[in-house]
Amino acid sequence: MPTVREVRRLLAQRFLRAGSASPGLDARLLVEGTVGAEHLDPSMILTAEALARLDDVSARRIAGEPVWRILGEREFWGLRFRLSPATLEPRPDSETIVEAALAQLASRREEDLALLDLGTGTGCLLIALLCELKQAHGLGVDLSEEACRTAAGNAALNGVDGRATFRQGNWTEGLDGRFDLIVSNPPYIPTPEIATLSVEVREHDPVLALDGGADGLGPYRLFSATLQPLLAPGGVIVLEIGAGQGPDVVALMRSGGFEFRGSRNDLGGHERALVFTLA
Repeated sequence: MPTVREVRRLLAQRFLRAGSASPGLDARLLVEGTVGAEHLDPSMILTAEALARLDDVSARRIAGEPVWRILGEREFWGLRFRLSPATLEPRPDSETIVEAALAQLASRREEDLALLDLGTGTGCLLIALLCELKQAHGLGVDLSEEACRTAAGNAALNGVDGRATFRQGNWTEGLDGRFDLIVSNPPYIPTPEIATLSVEVREHDPVLALDGGADGLGPYRLFSATLQPLLAPGGVIVLEIGAGQGPDVVALMRSGGFEFRGSRNDLGGHERALVFTLA
């Protein structure tokens, strides 16, 4: 029977031929996920059962299914988040939203803050923030009931279910009250561009969480028109944006009565998070 090292090498070769951008990492993660342990001894002999499972998952990866979809969960902000077909994978770039929000609330971390996450998906933004803001409570809204169920499960998994509520809804429709922090990673891909995305994205991420309308700015137009009554005095809005969308989103939010307070770049150096307050 082959060892962990031999199987990793074989899988990496297969994934490289299939066009993977990270064949060695894909192989390591799938072997660890299949065996159910990290940092495996490279000389460990794999069982016939493990090899059979690896045949299945490697075929799925070669067909274009992302590694994290195959594994069913992904880490974000050092926390575990389970995925479902109705949710995006939490991606490292979106940690920029958490960083920007915490920087804005640095002097208020011990307050009982009210948080709102629009288009919550897995709940990763809200849950990560609640793990940092120990006295805060929050509401996550998503159009998908399945996404809300997934987010609620992730809140329980990460120990903040007592302070997190999830509601199926259409963005801000039906919301009342005031929130000290509003965050969102909305759909921002222009509709015509969705067909050009990689197979990992266009065939495995939910279109509902990708499609931002004809120019990708649909959600931001809605935010500019509806967020003002929901933002508490002294409150902050942090929005994720796509490449090159900063000037357009700033203009839209300013037209809705908000002041642009700056941006934060992701690890790749791209403008990712925009910060707004009431003007």
